[in-house]
Amino acid sequence: MTSAINEEVFVSFPNFETQRLLLRRFRLSDAERLFEIRSNFRVMRYMDTFPEPNIQAIRHKIQEMNLAFDLKLGLNWAIMDKQSDKMIGYFGIWRIEWDNCRGEIGYSLDPDYWGNGYMSEVFQTIIPFGFRQLNLHSMEANINPHNESSRKILLKHGFVKEAYFQENFFFDGQFLDSEIYSLLEKNFISRPNSHS
Repeated sequence: MTSAINEEVFVSFPNFETQRLLLRRFRLSDAERLFEIRSNFRVMRYMDTFPEPNIQAIRHKIQEMNLAFDLKLGLNWAIMDKQSDKMIGYFGIWRIEWDNCRGEIGYSLDPDYWGNGYMSEVFQTIIPFGFRQLNLHSMEANINPHNESSRKILLKHGFVKEAYFQENFFFDGQFLDSEIYSLLEKNFISRPNSHS
């Protein structure tokens, strides 16, 4: 059973390559593309956060994400399509709780790439890394209950609904509900194909 985060992970940023994707650390040069994604209504519809107002704010966000890695508090990957060398989304493990060996995941994908298995490819790479190399004991995701696509991918990859909070989050003048999904290391290990 995992009882300590693997600090070695934070020596150098862990980049990954899948069949169609490169998962790498964010660069300031990604700001324009990230701004495009974070300005897309379909992407932001259930994020329950305001999009960054300009490129400068996005650059600051990228700096914050990279600082989180330097402080050993989170990892954020730019998802790159190998064929076009275009950033198509991002995936993060953030709010890493060292005492509890727990991390929260978050992710997004350019709508032009929805429905083609790209995010599953990312899940199949990052989730095993989170348990086997980072030594997390559990992962969680907090979603808007109306976000069917996010729920679908979480369930597909073994996450289970742990909680439903009514009107626990205030955003844009209204109180919104939240759903919490989680995956335990032991349940990941026992899943079919988890060793592939």
